[in-house]
Amino acid sequence: MSDEKGLVWSSLDDPSLYINRELSLLEFQRRVLEEAQDSSNPLLERVKFLAIVSSNLDEFFMVRVAGLKQQIEAGVGEPSPDGLTPAEQLVQVRHLAHELMRQCQACFTRELVPLLAKEDVLVCNYKDLSDAQRQRVDQYFDEVIFPVLTPLGFDPGHPFPHISHLSLNLAILIRDPSGNEHFARLKVPRSLPRLLTIEKLGGEEPIGRARTFVWLEQVIAARLGTLFPGMEVIESHPFHVTRDADIVIQEIEASDLLQTIEQGLRQRRFGSVVRVMVNPQMPAELREILLSNLDLERPDIYTLEGPLDMGPLWTLHGVERFALKDPPFLPAMAPIFDPERSEGSIFEGIRRGDVLVHHPYDSFVPVVEFLKQAARDPDVLAIKQTLYRVGRNSPVVKALLEARERGKQVAVLVELKARFDEESNIGWARALEQEGVHVVYGLVGLKTHSKIALVVRKEGNRIRRYVHLSTGNYNSVTAHIYTDIGMFTCDEKIGEDASHLFNYLTGYSAKRDYHKLIVAPVLLRKRLMALIRREIEHQEAGRPAHLILKTNALVDTATIKLLYEASQKGLRIDLLVRGICCLRPGVPGLSETIRVTSVVGRFLEHTRLFSFENGGSPQIYLGSADLMPRNLDKRVETVFPVSDPALVDHLRKHVLEPYLKDNCRSRLMNPDGSYTRLTPKEGEEAIDVQELFLSGV
Repeated sequence: MSDEKGLVWSSLDDPSLYINRELSLLEFQRRVLEEAQDSSNPLLERVKFLAIVSSNLDEFFMVRVAGLKQQIEAGVGEPSPDGLTPAEQLVQVRHLAHELMRQCQACFTRELVPLLAKEDVLVCNYKDLSDAQRQRVDQYFDEVIFPVLTPLGFDPGHPFPHISHLSLNLAILIRDPSGNEHFARLKVPRSLPRLLTIEKLGGEEPIGRARTFVWLEQVIAARLGTLFPGMEVIESHPFHVTRDADIVIQEIEASDLLQTIEQGLRQRRFGSVVRVMVNPQMPAELREILLSNLDLERPDIYTLEGPLDMGPLWTLHGVERFALKDPPFLPAMAPIFDPERSEGSIFEGIRRGDVLVHHPYDSFVPVVEFLKQAARDPDVLAIKQTLYRVGRNSPVVKALLEARERGKQVAVLVELKARFDEESNIGWARALEQEGVHVVYGLVGLKTHSKIALVVRKEGNRIRRYVHLSTGNYNSVTAHIYTDIGMFTCDEKIGEDASHLFNYLTGYSAKRDYHKLIVAPVLLRKRLMALIRREIEHQEAGRPAHLILKTNALVDTATIKLLYEASQKGLRIDLLVRGICCLRPGVPGLSETIRVTSVVGRFLEHTRLFSFENGGSPQIYLGSADLMPRNLDKRVETVFPVSDPALVDHLRKHVLEPYLKDNCRSRLMNPDGSYTRLTPKEGEEAIDVQELFLSGV
């Protein structure tokens, strides 16, 4: 395969044509870190981004690094498409992840802590507290902290204690009256705040604007003598443990999936250790104790200055200093959903035409109201819905429970295997079952990732189906911080497809020929490839052709190969990829017509949107699927068309076009996998796509 410039690509299987998915995911974390480093962001929002990076890196080690280590230990695992073996990937991942963690620490201690202090938000070390502050903290230790602590010794009579997942601990060296030294471990209790607000200790309401915080582990370390009376505390050092937290479920052998998931959650805290974070002051002898007893490799220990684990920085973000945060905003409400402007029920509004809602800029309230009105409408016969991540105290689930109480037939697919939401989903599944809701847990071997709700309503002598489809979860909390697009419709063909989809999910159906919905793993891969090939044909025939894919991740090798082929045919391709992108854009003779950008800002980009110029008759699809093998082949996903030409035009001109023009929050991907942040050129208008949507333009 060659191009006009003489560059030759012998095969699209050449490993040099692909970016490693793990390294690409870490590059995304770097882009999130940039938001914490960006002085133009409000100060407490910068703190928030550090907390997000910390949480993301926790998950990365719990899942991705754990997976690499498992492959290495089992002696299995083919090289990734970029040619790296699991062992080679692990070496590079460790190096880049360690670099990111160091940069996070430096950003916090060197930049943010001094800036916070200027705003009277003081993050102090215990040793730097005033006498009055120390007295107050010590009293809190005696009354609240001390009774919770449980020191555990390690000697011939005491086996090495279990160190639980994501726990912060103190490694303590003590000397008894005989001069013998002993090792003890003390877990920093999660039941207490990591950052103690001194002004609030004792339950008093703070006076004035100053807020002084001190790290819980430092308070405990300073008072260790009370835990070991008659002993000399020689030294203590914090360490933080991350374990393999993935759950492998043998569904076919599990008679009760609910019970199996619950057992897996309990086992998660006993997974093998994949990361231990320590301070450089920890001596070699204590590190050796951790290495030998936690079954670690030496590179599994990550040395970092400052406080370990930035997750608790959410406490700082919670400080009521609104001038240091993003300004609040009120989501818009489409007229048909606004009680003061609408004529009739939501159902009447949907009958007048399909309705798009763009969260968080448009309110999530209509989604909840859609279900509430369905629950209370005497003409509604049934409600069916998929639930992937709904969160706690969910108004969506409450609406479904109300529907059942009012005698509606309610069927819900609760995906128990939604990673890190299993516990919440188990709770809702049990609550729904107790009220008589038909609850199913998905298909063997497949996660159900579809976002769809179906309302069946009797209208005169006919039955009409109302459907809500979305790119995002039915979660009222994340709907305020994730960008997603949903659609309400009573299109007869989509309604019929929705019924068949739920029959597939809850019963036994081998149906493959849906009218309008594109369902994975049944047809999505085949249909998506056909749509891209059709766009290539338009390009070759000289008709208008342009492909825009907005997704969270682009990993699937077959899709990347087809995009390379399309670029070699001259097709203009814009890829809006928030996170992982394994494709190399802008490579001469291979991907010259492909542009990849990643928007990182106030809201988490989550919309999946596929736009095809289609020879001058544009088509747009929305859905739940990313361009990854798991989404195309191993999950139940739903992609749906936007049929109304006015809505297609709106999405092209007022959603996609601003994304393509963004020069404030977008990062342009380079052929080597690095990213360059775009900035307005001289005389060029500054376009921040998220701020543009917030302004309602």
